Formats: sequence, structure tokens, C-alpha cells
Amino acid sequence: MSNTAFDVKDIKAAVADQIDAGDFFDVKPWPRIAIVAGETSGDNLGAALIHALRIKFPAAEFVGIAGPHMRKAGCDDWYRAESLAVMGLAEVVPHLRRLMRIRKNLISKLIADPPDVYVGVDYKEFNLSVERALKKTGIRTVQYVSPQVWAWRQGRVKKISDAVDLMLCLLPFEKQFYDGHRVQATFVGHPLADEMPEQVSSAVARHMLDLDADAPCIAVLPGSRDAEVAHLGPDFSKTIAWLLQRRPELQFVAPMATARTHAMFQQALQHAGVINKVKLLDGQSQRALAACDVALIASGTATLEATLTKRPMVVAYRAGWLTTFFVNVFKLIKTDVISHPNLLSGKKLVPEFISGRVRAELLGPAVLEQLSRPDKAELEQQFTQIHLQLRQNANEQAANAIAALLDPPK
Repeated sequence: MSNTAFDVKDIKAAVADQIDAGDFFDVKPWPRIAIVAGETSGDNLGAALIHALRIKFPAAEFVGIAGPHMRKAGCDDWYRAESLAVMGLAEVVPHLRRLMRIRKNLISKLIADPPDVYVGVDYKEFNLSVERALKKTGIRTVQYVSPQVWAWRQGRVKKISDAVDLMLCLLPFEKQFYDGHRVQATFVGHPLADEMPEQVSSAVARHMLDLDADAPCIAVLPGSRDAEVAHLGPDFSKTIAWLLQRRPELQFVAPMATARTHAMFQQALQHAGVINKVKLLDGQSQRALAACDVALIASGTATLEATLTKRPMVVAYRAGWLTTFFVNVFKLIKTDVISHPNLLSGKKLVPEFISGRVRAELLGPAVLEQLSRPDKAELEQQFTQIHLQLRQNANEQAANAIAALLDPPK
């Protein structure tokens, strides 16, 4: 049976017929689940969670804020997730009034007609504020994907405790952090670790992308959001030029998340004079990482993808000037590392460059060092250990935890 809204209506009709026929003692009411995602990654995660919950609750009703994948899975979207895709402390300001209006309307609608549970999928600041308002009224709340509260602004944990009945953590050290602050949390594993194979073939990926089978390949991932590409694209392009001056045999592949980021990075490459030296892709980040020898990559989920494909990487992060100002002045960051492999291993497995250190003359040598690092086999082994640690059937585990919240043991 396909997971569509039409199928759900059919199931409800069948259950209603059962009740009319007097068989209501064997009928378990279906839950009404509010679920909210705010960007592409959350939409993918939310859709997978809906499918996992359908196995437990075939006639469940899903409502909220959804992207295309969640809509296809049968979520009735009151707003579209695409309208919420904004990042950064400062960058959100121009959109603040619209986002606050959506949040207010969403809260009012949910309080007027309460769901059995509210599930916020990623998009933490928005979801936590909604969850806080709903929990006060007695609506059960779940946050799927934790804020990086263990890394910066740790004072938020009290507000998180006030907002959520359950935090679903993708990373093991997140649960350890919440346990120490008496917040109910469950480590469910990471869906990417479930989806991606332990070994990927570079030769197959290169063939599929029409890349040279023998020339060294660098995958360049300047980010999935406009702001990330705006902050990193020019310096990544200059780094490509720096590398080609010294190693003209190198080939470059750059998977882009959207048509807009594609155009933005294309312009940066043009400005650096290397537009004809980079194979730009629409999506296909995992394939590009499989094809490469080293990745030059924006900090974020892509560093986990590179870890799971067992590829060395050079990681960069640069925020807008106002965000950087607040972080530095108020000393908001509580960790020395930012990338997934370094966080998960507790070691500095790969180099990281932040803010003013994101420069071609620093990134270029780091890429060459990773290209020729002698301990690649050991690095791959450590990446494999991380992969196995995160492979926990995350969607099923998350659905189990939500089901237990909906129907706790007597």
C-alpha cells in the first residue's frame, strides 16, 4: 500500500465502517500528529519518519509545515517548509516578521485543535519556540534533531527542558549531554548512516560522473544554503585556482544543492578564472564524495557524508559578520572543533578553518596535505567505526520513541 493522503482517507473510512458495525472494542483510535520541518534536510527526515510511524499507526493523520517529500508521504501542509528556509543569527532578521506571523498562526491553530503529539524536525529555534508554547497547554512535544547546545549557548538547555517532553538525538554525545541536565533524550542514530553503504566505489562514481579514472579528484562543497555559498564560494574558488597553479592535473567536481547556489558558485568560479576547470552538478553530493580523493567542504551535514564515504577532507566555516561578532564578543562557542569526524571521534582527524583563516593560501596546502596523507588506511578505519556507531535504524528508533510517548506502558 502506498503512503498517500488518499490511502489514509480509505483507512479512516474503513475504521469508521467498523465502528458503525459495532466492532469498536477492537479499534484503536489513530493519532493526529503535528509535524514541522523548515528546510530540505528536515523535509527528507520528516518524510522518512512519517513512513516509519505509518507502520505503527497506519491511519495516523499528519498535519503541519511540510516540504515536497513530507507532502508526498501524506502530510497536510498548512504552510510550506520552503517558506522557512533561512539561516544565521543576523541573516534571519529580514524575514523575522513573516516567520513570527507563521509561528503565531501555527500555535493558535494547534491549541484550538490539539494534536496527540507535536514533532519538530530540525529547524530548532522555530520549533523549540512552538514546542514551548504547546507544552504549557499540555500538548506532548518531541524535537527530532537537537540544537548544538553542547557546543555553544549551553544556557539554552533550561529552555529546551521547558519546551520538549522528548529529545531525539542523532549523535551519541548529545544524549550524554542531556542526561547530565535531566532532559529526557533518546539516541536514535543517524539516518545517513543507515542509508549509506560501508564501502563506496570511487571507480563506479567517477564513471557515472564522466570523470577521469586516474587523475586526482577534489570534491568542492561550499554549502547547501545561499548564505553559506556567499560566505565560502569566493575563497573556495580562489583555492581551486591556487591548487591548479601547482597541480594542473587535478580535477574538481562540485555538487550544488539548488539552482540558486549553482548560479552563485558558478559566478564565483568565473570571477576566479576557473569556471572551465570544475564540473558542476545538480545534487549528487554523495556520488561526488565517492568519486573524490579529498573534499574541500563547508562545515555541516556534508562533513558527515564525507565521513561516511570514508574520504579525507578540509573543513571550512564562515558566518556573516554580525553573527561572528556576537559569537566572539559573548564567547558563545564551547567546543574547539566543528566537523562531524572530529566531534564524533574526540580527535582532530581532519583540519578545520574558521572565519579569517578561510583563505586560499591556507586551504590549498591543507588540501594537498590531505591528498598525500600517509595514514589514509587508519583514517578510513576510524571513519568506519563512526559509521557503525551511528547505524541504528534511526527512523524506526525515532518512531518507537514517539509511539512510546503516545502509548506509555501501563
